[in-house]
Amino acid sequence: MTQPGRLPVPCPLGFWVWLGSQGAEEFGVSGFGSGDCLAADAGVLGCMGLTGSCVAEEERRVRANAREYNEKFQYASNCIKTSKYNIVTFLPVNLFEQFQEVANTYFLFLLILQLIPQISSLSWFTTIVPLVLVLTITAVKDATDDYFRHKSDNQVNNRQSQVLIGGVLRQEQWMNVRVGDIIKLENNQFVAQADLLLLCSSEPHGLCYIETAELDGETNMKVRQAIPVTAELGDTSQLAGFDGEVICEPPNNKLDKFGGTLYWKENKYPLSNQNMLLRGCVLRNTEWCFGLVIFAGGLRQQLLLCCTEGRGRHPLMPSCSPGPDTKLMQNSGRTKFKRTSIDRLMNTLVLWIFGFLVCMGVILAIGNAIWEHEVGVCFQIYLPWDEGVHSAFFSGFLSFWSYIIILNTVVPISLYVSVEVIRLGHSYFINWDKKMYCAKRRTPAEARTTTLNEELGQVEYIFSDKTGTLTQNIMVFSKCSVNGHSYGDVQDMLGHKAELGERPEPVDFSFNPLADPRFQFWDPSLLEAVKLGDLHVHEFFRLLSLCHTVMSEEKSEGELLYKAQSPDEGALVTAARNFGFVFRSRTPKTITVHELGQAVTYQLLAILDFNNIRKRMSVIVRSPEGKIRLYCKGADTILLERLHPINQDLSSITTDHLNEYAGEGLRTLVLAYRDLEESYYRDWSERLHRAGSAPEGREDHLARLYDEVEHDMMLLGATAIEDKLQQGVPETIAILTLANIKIWVLTGDKQETAVNIGYSCKMLTDDMTEVFVVTGHTVLEVREELRKAREKMMDASRSVCNGFSYQEKLSSKLTSVLEAIAGEYALVINGHSLAHALEADMEVEFLETACACKAVICCRVTPLQKAQVVELVKKYKKAVTLAIGDGANDVSMIKTAHIGVGISGQEGIQAVLASDYSFSQFKFLQRLLLVHGRWSYLRMCKFLCYFFYKNFAFTMVHFWFGFFCGFSAQTVYDQYFITLYNIVYTSLPVLAMGVFDQDVPEQRSMEYPKLYEPGQLNLLFNKREFFICIAQGIYTSILMFFIPYGVFADATRDDGAQLADYQSFAVTVATSLVIVVSVQIGLDTGFWTAINHFFIWGSLAAYFAILFTMHSDGLFRMFPNQFRFVGNAQNALAQPTVWLTIALTTVVCIVPVVAFRFLKLDLKPELSDTVRYTQLVRKKQKAQHRCLRHAGRAGSRRSGYAFSHQEGFGELIMSGKNMRLSSLALSSFAPRPSSSWIETLRKKKGCEGSSAGSPSGADKTLKV
Repeated sequence: MTQPGRLPVPCPLGFWVWLGSQGAEEFGVSGFGSGDCLAADAGVLGCMGLTGSCVAEEERRVRANAREYNEKFQYASNCIKTSKYNIVTFLPVNLFEQFQEVANTYFLFLLILQLIPQISSLSWFTTIVPLVLVLTITAVKDATDDYFRHKSDNQVNNRQSQVLIGGVLRQEQWMNVRVGDIIKLENNQFVAQADLLLLCSSEPHGLCYIETAELDGETNMKVRQAIPVTAELGDTSQLAGFDGEVICEPPNNKLDKFGGTLYWKENKYPLSNQNMLLRGCVLRNTEWCFGLVIFAGGLRQQLLLCCTEGRGRHPLMPSCSPGPDTKLMQNSGRTKFKRTSIDRLMNTLVLWIFGFLVCMGVILAIGNAIWEHEVGVCFQIYLPWDEGVHSAFFSGFLSFWSYIIILNTVVPISLYVSVEVIRLGHSYFINWDKKMYCAKRRTPAEARTTTLNEELGQVEYIFSDKTGTLTQNIMVFSKCSVNGHSYGDVQDMLGHKAELGERPEPVDFSFNPLADPRFQFWDPSLLEAVKLGDLHVHEFFRLLSLCHTVMSEEKSEGELLYKAQSPDEGALVTAARNFGFVFRSRTPKTITVHELGQAVTYQLLAILDFNNIRKRMSVIVRSPEGKIRLYCKGADTILLERLHPINQDLSSITTDHLNEYAGEGLRTLVLAYRDLEESYYRDWSERLHRAGSAPEGREDHLARLYDEVEHDMMLLGATAIEDKLQQGVPETIAILTLANIKIWVLTGDKQETAVNIGYSCKMLTDDMTEVFVVTGHTVLEVREELRKAREKMMDASRSVCNGFSYQEKLSSKLTSVLEAIAGEYALVINGHSLAHALEADMEVEFLETACACKAVICCRVTPLQKAQVVELVKKYKKAVTLAIGDGANDVSMIKTAHIGVGISGQEGIQAVLASDYSFSQFKFLQRLLLVHGRWSYLRMCKFLCYFFYKNFAFTMVHFWFGFFCGFSAQTVYDQYFITLYNIVYTSLPVLAMGVFDQDVPEQRSMEYPKLYEPGQLNLLFNKREFFICIAQGIYTSILMFFIPYGVFADATRDDGAQLADYQSFAVTVATSLVIVVSVQIGLDTGFWTAINHFFIWGSLAAYFAILFTMHSDGLFRMFPNQFRFVGNAQNALAQPTVWLTIALTTVVCIVPVVAFRFLKLDLKPELSDTVRYTQLVRKKQKAQHRCLRHAGRAGSRRSGYAFSHQEGFGELIMSGKNMRLSSLALSSFAPRPSSSWIETLRKKKGCEGSSAGSPSGADKTLKV
């Protein structure tokens, strides 16, 4: 038993399964045997519950108004379910997910161990309280997220739609819409869940207009048309009788292609993408339309197929799973899970800590076995072994598990939750930043993820789109070339080319009542040519008014509104409109143009649409005189090859104009036409119709026919459109470059345009040593050009470094002799050359050459090549990458990079939806990285360092105590202190530091880009810093234990009694620990807020309050078995000796840290230290100047020197400190790289010429 459109596949078990177009293998449907169960994922279409075979969908069959017929195929339903839980499944499923985390499973294991009396010396609540707290916080977060998913699902599923059922339009929820239903859409309605075949509309000839911003990023309207046979079905009675059957392609991700055939009344009609309304589009300027559901976008049925004849379904399995049949869902792809380098390092360190914990347990267990064998055996009378322990070895074995329980706090259970809280705070800071808010568009910055904030402070490579990202994507018709004459240069009153800054009045278009008043042009000679009847100029603008897909809307008489697919096309049609060739209206078969005031209607015979492969579009029209002409516009690289040989001279002149325009950063197109004979066109049209109806290879057939007719064309000229830079782009790129961030521009524009934009935005400068251009068309040519570029860079570097070996400068990330070259270089490479450069045997050569350059521009690249370039850098450089773009063609690049940034611009929101962070202007990237990114990295690193330090200082005291308690697994601290240490006493201060801390103010972060480099080099938290923190923690624990131990050995109370007892010792050590770690976080905090003060001192107060409460009479009376040591804390802390011990411990622990930091600040300061010191000096000087101004007399300023320089720098220079610091603080502003501690780390070893301090760096003052 098989079904139409499915391919039988042998199935090893006895049941029917239908798999979706993506196939069984993709969903892991293989390798199951007797007794196994198979939960088929999104590909499973249905189950018949019988023995048979598995089939995969090769084509789709849909019959209109026939639900019973269509349900046989078990197509996807329209129900959306993105939520993960419900009330019943939340607790078990969420706990199951949480215990996938190794840390949670580990602590659950510890909890189980604590329930075994023979090995547990701690109460079970010491572990269960922190564990439950962590699980609860995570569960609340997950429940909140899932609540919003439920809310979103319900909102979508309950959207109302008008479905034709039984000849009557009924209001149905979207979740109840099925494949084969006919639904009605109205103007401005969102096509929410299904891909529809357009049947008819309110517009003539079955036209409708849609906006596809959600699909392709384009905000301009497009036209769709019903096939003529269904366009006549204008009312519900006729549609109710429509029983046509569509056989089409299976679900796929090709947004611009659709192939199918409609069978109705013994006839067949070809279907294409022009007949489809895809999910995600919006109906515009169309009162209503009807569509047939072809692909539903909600859920496929999911059945758990059991081996017992496949009849049952497990009661806990949901009946639906995501079924992305619609093209939008198919095209969305899988978003990669992104993790930061700190996350990966942290997981490694936790494993190391666990290994260290096991080692400590083994050491103490061996000690216990030896002690019991040598000493403990002598005390069996009053210290007998526990029941079941019959040897010292077994006692040591149990002791090992006891110490694993006691020392478990060395692996911090609250680490991951604390990290997520800090990241959430950082994300809110980005969202709330008013300086990243665009008032014009009312768009704030948005952190769309909370997991990557600190990686914003480690970016080394930025990959940027050009159009709409660096530029505004607002196109202006600037210049043109017509029949060898160039128009558009600004001219003065005498007709000469005006100098820069001189701009006369724009051209007056008042003669044209339909002109767009916003359009401006500065060369009156072009308008004169129009008025004088220049035939070439007339034909030029006639082409612009006819060859396009713009939709015209006339709100009132003469008030035209153009809706174009791209800003370029809108600018060209608007230019033709102002020069007298006004596109007025269109139907599927005609275009009406007002040519110099006279209405002319052209018969539209064919549209040869634009795509990324053709890079051109054409229309074939018949003039009122009966003449058939093809008009074509497209990229110069494509059209100039298709001209008639007679155009050779004109082509040469036009090419010169094109190069001139591209050199000015303008976007260019070439215009051409061809006259067609009636007989040839009739034959070509018949072949076109047959190709459009072909069941297979339709696209290839059409492409060959398009290519055939677009030959031997006559050249008309070229257009040049200006795409202006966004505000602040040059300054942003300059500052990011000073931060040692390399910026690569990946654009589809031609080389000359991209290079000119590179100069405009300061990526390329005249000071660069050389700009290499790679344009080879073969593998050998590209390899040779790259080799020559490397040789030039190496030769120049050798001459600078006097022949020193550059092998000593090899980078640890990429074995290349080009890592530390002298001079600044740039690389420009074309798309066809890049295709060769990205091949496996050449990609390393390309990357070495590119990474040695300060700037890289890749031109004419495809979206796939953008992603490949990003992946190449990620693969070999191991550096943090950031991709930024604004269009749908940037989505692959944004998803591939470590961090994706979307700009909400003119090209829709596809890039934003795929991004990790979004804002409206490129200039905000500077603040995102240099302020928020740097602060997030700094805060996270300081948080982790302190977190590991405080936990080791806390836990290692148990280790030292083990040597003095017979390795009996006795704890030093009270068990309540162990429970509350990480939850109450030390949690909030470190969170406050992790959320609010900063080393320098935001203004200084922007002023001194070199402050960003420690993050790129990962200096603030790495394995070395981790071991330093661990060493400090161990050092603190040694002093924390041995100083009180030594004091208590001989100390006495005020009344002469012995001071030493277990509980007094525990109180002293615990109090010392809380005070020391509180003072330590005070030293670590660089930016104090009221919250920091409250949390630090409040935690200390909470400690003493809880301590005295636990040793109070009241708790003892209520819980005598739990709180036995009444008054111990009060008695111990009443002794001066105890306080002196606490003070001594605190001083000995803290003073070395303070001394080390002062010495480091004086001998080897960091740039942030220099900036803070300079800021402090300026504050003092401002106060002094205010006093001087009050005391001094008024006088004239004869010299600006006294007012531009400030007192105090003379002393600074004489002290020599600035000689040491200048290479740090001033390297940001030096024109060439100077020596600094960061550069030393970056370049390890270097030639003497580059390692010597720059003489110009020492005599500059710090910029403020």
